[in-house]
Amino acid sequence: MRAARGKRVGRLSFGLQAAPIATDDAGVGFTVTKKTGTATERNRIKRRLRAAVTACARDFAPGHDYVLIGRREALAEPFADLVGNLRRALKRVGDPGPSPQRDRARAGGDRNAE
Repeated sequence: MRAARGKRVGRLSFGLQAAPIATDDAGVGFTVTKKTGTATERNRIKRRLRAAVTACARDFAPGHDYVLIGRREALAEPFADLVGNLRRALKRVGDPGPSPQRDRARAGGDRNAE
């Protein structure tokens, strides 16, 4: 739940959410909804994502919770591409650059309301 309020990055085969936590642990959770496919397909997606997380273990920042939201495209994407996309997504959520949501909140709300 906490990661849903953090930074988000979308890729073709998964979405990544990350949020800082008070401890130095790094937790990783997986979500694959029923509309993604049958139970067998959802389990295959989770296994592929777990393997990609293992391959990128050194790229996860301590003191963060992560949630990977699996998509059906994870079944067909070559594993090397899946790992590469996860590495790039981890760098993106770890980047302390400006967040459009944060900038909008500082500016006093939604820009479309004017």
